[in-house]
Parts: sequence; C-alpha cells; structure tokens
Amino acid sequence: MAPGAQFAAKRLGKELTKISKGLPAGIVLVQGDNFEEWLLDIQVLDSNPLYMGQTYRLKFKFGSSYPIEPPEVVFVKLPDRPIPIHPHIYSNGIICLDLLGQQGWSPVQNVESVCMSLQSMLTGNTKNERPPGDEEFVRGNRLRPKDIDFYYHDNNV
Repeated sequence: MAPGAQFAAKRLGKELTKISKGLPAGIVLVQGDNFEEWLLDIQVLDSNPLYMGQTYRLKFKFGSSYPIEPPEVVFVKLPDRPIPIHPHIYSNGIICLDLLGQQGWSPVQNVESVCMSLQSMLTGNTKNERPPGDEEFVRGNRLRPKDIDFYYHDNNV
C-alpha cells in the first residue's frame, strides 16, 4: 500500500470508529466495510415540505489522497431513494457544492461534516428545481464529479 493510501486508510479507520459510536440525527451509515466507498442515508429533519419524509442515499468514494483531497460524493438513485430536487444537485446525483471541490475542501472536513452540510443545504432550499442546464449537463458530462470545475455564481460578492 502506498504511503498516501495508508494515511487515507488510517484516517478513514478513525472516522469509522467515531461513526460507529453514533451519528447526528438523520444520518445513517449503510455500508462502510472498506476504505474505498461508503454509502450513507440522510434525511432532512425540519419541516421543509420539499424533502419531508424522504431519505436520500449518498455514495462517498475515497482516493488515496483523502483527506488532503475531498472524497467524491454523489446522490444515488434507488427505487426507494430518489435524488433530491435542488438547484445545486443534478438529476444524475452530482452535487455542485464548493465544500466538495478542491478550492473549498479542507482536511478538517470528514464524512459526518459533509453529510451535515448536505442536510443543511437541503434544509435551506425553497426552490423545487434542478440546476440550470441540467439535461444538457447530464447528457454531455463525461467527467468524474471531482474533476468538474463548477462556477459558483451565487458566491460572488
């Protein structure tokens, strides 16, 4: 195992130990039996009518440079787990969130904090819509989520 991969495995082992002691409400580890890919379910716990009663599946893919580099995080569609409709979530599950990009990521972040950020992002949403250009993006994108250079237009001052 390469030194970077050993560091990633050690960090993920610590995160898994912490997660096994409990996660915040609305976050459940579904699968975390390896250090390459984890599945978690999240729910929005407030009364946002857009997401009330829904559970969403997240897939985390970890590279050998984790936590120096962010994990790849996407929503996964299952028969009982839709992809949430949100202005920063494409219909293929790719999430446009600066926290998940190279510029917004910090090694102090972890699986739990990413899930909590996504819960918060959904909680604060009032628009039942996909990002502009969703169909074209989904049809034409061939990049992995971590390789997409999103333009965060609503973060401009």
